[in-house]
Amino acid sequence: MSYEVEQVDSVPQPAKARVGDAPLPETPAEAGGERQRDYLSGFLAQKPAGDAAANEPGGALYEAVIDALKDIFDPEIPVNIYDLGLIYGVEISADGHAVVMMTLTTPHCPVAESMPGEVELRVSAVPGIATADVNLIWDPPWDPQKMSDDAKLELGML
Repeated sequence: MSYEVEQVDSVPQPAKARVGDAPLPETPAEAGGERQRDYLSGFLAQKPAGDAAANEPGGALYEAVIDALKDIFDPEIPVNIYDLGLIYGVEISADGHAVVMMTLTTPHCPVAESMPGEVELRVSAVPGIATADVNLIWDPPWDPQKMSDDAKLELGML
């Protein structure tokens, strides 16, 4: 099988779309007249009845901090530290001070010096968080039962 190569200097530009080329509307709604009622408009505008404060579980700021924690991975295990169960609690004050209570898989963990600093850096980078503190706690000790089902599935433990 042989191929021929054709060399060209330029390719013609395709025609540009023009407003005048658009088809004319056929119905009054398409022409900008009375629009039919959107059956979802009221539903989509409603807020949940029990909307939590921003700094409480379920609130926007709290969930943003949790999402930031889910972006931090243990270097030896391909699972984020939140699903791994290393985060014991997150408290956010009204003035934007976040406190993260966490542990490590073992006190002799190779990232024992760097992990709390990375957690503090990532949490303090969340918009709405003024300051962040990380409390490293060892009681109760971490065990594999603290992992989420997603983490267990990722590690083949489920």
